[in-house]
Amino acid sequence: MTKFLRGTIILMAAGLITRLLGFINRIVIARMIGAEGVGLFMMSFPTLILVITLTQMGLPVAISKAVAEAEARGDRKKIKKILAVSLAVTGSLSIIFTPALILMAPYLSKALFTDPRTYYPLVAISPIIPIVAVSSVIRGYFQGKQNMKPAANSQVIEQVVRIALIAFFAKKFLPMGIEYAAAAAMGASVLGELASLAYLFMMFKVKKKFPIRKNFFKSVKAGRKTLSELMEVALPATGSRMIGSLAWFFEPIVVSHSLLIAGIAAGVATKQYGLLTGFALPLLMLPSFITHSLSTSLVPAISEANAYRNYKLVEHRLQQALRFALLTGGLAVVVLYIFAEPLMTLMYGSPNGYGFIKLMAPFFIFHYYQGPLQAILQALDLAKAAMINSLIGAVLKIAVIFALASQPQFGINGAALGIAAGTVLVTMLHFATVLKKIQFSIYFWDYGKFIIATLFAGIAGTICYKTTLIESPELVRLLLGISITTITYLFFSILFNLLTKSDLLRIPFINRFIR
Repeated sequence: MTKFLRGTIILMAAGLITRLLGFINRIVIARMIGAEGVGLFMMSFPTLILVITLTQMGLPVAISKAVAEAEARGDRKKIKKILAVSLAVTGSLSIIFTPALILMAPYLSKALFTDPRTYYPLVAISPIIPIVAVSSVIRGYFQGKQNMKPAANSQVIEQVVRIALIAFFAKKFLPMGIEYAAAAAMGASVLGELASLAYLFMMFKVKKKFPIRKNFFKSVKAGRKTLSELMEVALPATGSRMIGSLAWFFEPIVVSHSLLIAGIAAGVATKQYGLLTGFALPLLMLPSFITHSLSTSLVPAISEANAYRNYKLVEHRLQQALRFALLTGGLAVVVLYIFAEPLMTLMYGSPNGYGFIKLMAPFFIFHYYQGPLQAILQALDLAKAAMINSLIGAVLKIAVIFALASQPQFGINGAALGIAAGTVLVTMLHFATVLKKIQFSIYFWDYGKFIIATLFAGIAGTICYKTTLIESPELVRLLLGISITTITYLFFSILFNLLTKSDLLRIPFINRFIR
């Protein structure tokens, strides 16, 4: 099995565990502090992501790419320079932005978010910035070496620690007010990330084959050329992430002001935004752990193949990634669309927000494609093109949100449609850009067979859920319906040759079972 496939499978397994643990975390938060508390949490979170994006400067992707290339040449001195320069840059920026966020929190909460209670979560989350700055450099190093285990394990550790603390903290602070409970949830996230960094640092000390502290500052001073090389990838990548982060930062601001124009009070707007971004969107994004794993593995794998000018291998890995994204994304879309209401009820104790899932699920097949396509663009030195695509999509998203959410007949549904519109446009632009760079075949008949497979799976799942075991508990009916949907989908995928035996044999467990 290749490093690419092995790394992808490791990250998929860890991603599945992490997402499931993350869902447990969200369920606990939702049940303890409700939609309004989740709304406060989610209104504050984009600000943190924006600051982290500024701190990281796009270096994780650049480190992964540069380390993969240096590793292919066996240049350890270069790898040390890459790490020294990256740690110096991210460390310095975190020292600037952490106090800046704390000082700006009063203005952000009152003037921009229209809900002063967001002040407490903003302040509580600020210590995570320097922690993420260091851990992202170490993750980039391991990903560049195509060793995905440390990054995968660290994600699981972070979620386990967070879940262990979240219920305790939220329960302690809830009597003081929802805003304090939301801040406590943020504090648990900080401690979870700290535990993750401790593990990564330990693994880094064990695995590295050169001293990083020895002559550290000398390596930084001598690393001007290395810094320039990193910035060639990092700055366009930062631009792409920055656009996404800025769009996410402005999203709750535009939503809250648009809903006020539509006549919806600030408290109600916070609750509705919590239902959309804290309840519905995480469920829609749950399956993306697979495409995220593909994206993380694709950057070093395609960079390595491109460095050797092995364009046939580049196309092969591209086709693999797109096919996996299509198959897994298709199953996710049909399951989420059909079972939106019972899934929301099971997880959060209420069906509130299931309409967002039904509205957005058909568009989210594009979201599952977007990550791998962006990773391919970055690996092929097309990060600037990805940045421009993201900018166009972000502008459309914000414009659609403002245009629709400010209308009483749309309200918060306008925000959902704006997010969907931006996702579709960016994915289509990424696809067109990749097609210009790599001449690869597009199998339109496979997409037709994919649509047929999803339709049959959806029909089978719906009939099973609505007509079988009517007197049984809801959980039993839901599990049976999802199982029938999945089995039908896999059956037609194999029948139409969308999923082959060779694909299954690449998965270690199935390989052993079949043999």
